[in-house]
Amino acid sequence: MVDKILEISLLYDFYGSLLTNKQKDVIELYYGDDLSLGEISETIDISRQGVYDLIKRSEKQLYYYEDKLKLVERFMEQKKKIKKAYELLDSLGKSDKIDSIKELLSEVL
Repeated sequence: MVDKILEISLLYDFYGSLLTNKQKDVIELYYGDDLSLGEISETIDISRQGVYDLIKRSEKQLYYYEDKLKLVERFMEQKKKIKKAYELLDSLGKSDKIDSIKELLSEVL
């Protein structure tokens, strides 16, 4: 479940602005604030089933955007490459230039 929470959170960070306001609200309440379906139902005044359906539609929409745009996939690949570059620099030893480059890479990560 933790993996799904992280995955949806990452997708939401990239594509959340493409969702409707109601979809944003339920994703934030469910994944961000960790509210139950019942609590969300009372907060936004729709049935528990309506909340569940809205969450599932919102998740499906986020996965659809990622399938088409691949922004999260590219982000994760770039992050791995930057981390690898940092490790390679680390293996070269110490110098002011290397330390400066490592500092910049750390900021990017």
